[in-house]
Amino acid sequence: MNVILNPLYNIVSGVIVAIHKALAPIFGANSGVTWALSIMGLVVLIRIILIPLFVKQIKSQRALTALQPHMKEIQKKYKDDRQKQSEEMMKLYKEHKTNPLASCFPVLAQAPIFFALFTVLNGIAKNKPHGFLKGEYLVSAAQAKFFGAPISETFLGSDKVTVKIVTVLLIAFMSGTTFTTQRQLMVKGMPKMDSSNNMMLQQQKIMLYLFPVIFAISGVNFPVGVLIYWSTTNLWTWGQQFYVIKRNPTPGSPAYEELQRKRAHKAKLDAKNEDGNTDIESTEEQSPEIQGQRQQPKKKKKKK
Repeated sequence: MNVILNPLYNIVSGVIVAIHKALAPIFGANSGVTWALSIMGLVVLIRIILIPLFVKQIKSQRALTALQPHMKEIQKKYKDDRQKQSEEMMKLYKEHKTNPLASCFPVLAQAPIFFALFTVLNGIAKNKPHGFLKGEYLVSAAQAKFFGAPISETFLGSDKVTVKIVTVLLIAFMSGTTFTTQRQLMVKGMPKMDSSNNMMLQQQKIMLYLFPVIFAISGVNFPVGVLIYWSTTNLWTWGQQFYVIKRNPTPGSPAYEELQRKRAHKAKLDAKNEDGNTDIESTEEQSPEIQGQRQQPKKKKKKK
């Protein structure tokens, strides 16, 4: 198993060590800031690489939204035959080149990285090297602290009050950002749909409540460094989704309608300004100044 995962350990630890080398002269080699920023840098690099998957996720979600009427017809037509209903659904997805599981692709793609980071950080606590995180880097990482909590320790594996407080705060932030990101998508980013027998909407509702609970329960077993990683990636997801919803919303969604209203209002103001400029230009044309003649300023009369 280790032989298969070794390349992944090398990649994860190699990126962290490379960022650590760049930041060590600024914050110090053993500083918790250096190691925390190294983990955050790993997140940024991974999320940049995953942007094509995120774009595919958005396209798939929008395609599924457009297919909702056809999906409802299939559900109604084959309501008594589940197998036929599933076959027709799969045929519909294939025809329109979409996948209902595309929304999970970014999470699934990060899973191996997440597991590798978990193993690498657990190795720090057990003084077990993985990949490039060995020797002086292993000793340095073991000493690094995030707000007083060693980055390799977990909520259940430590008796320190500081570790428990930091992990609880990170778990709460991780769960909170997961919930708000999903709710942002459902409230602003999705078209208004009939909730009765709507598979996509039901899937979104399950994700809204299930993922935060999973993070809250499993987070007590994660090292502080892994919690930093997952909190950072959740924050990235929230910001990335906020940008897409605001700048390129799904047609029919509340965000799309709001953008259309803003554009219509802006077009109205631009047209009004153009009309105002035309009136000023026409006024100037009616009373042209005599070239070469300087207009004398009017003198104010003195009061007696």
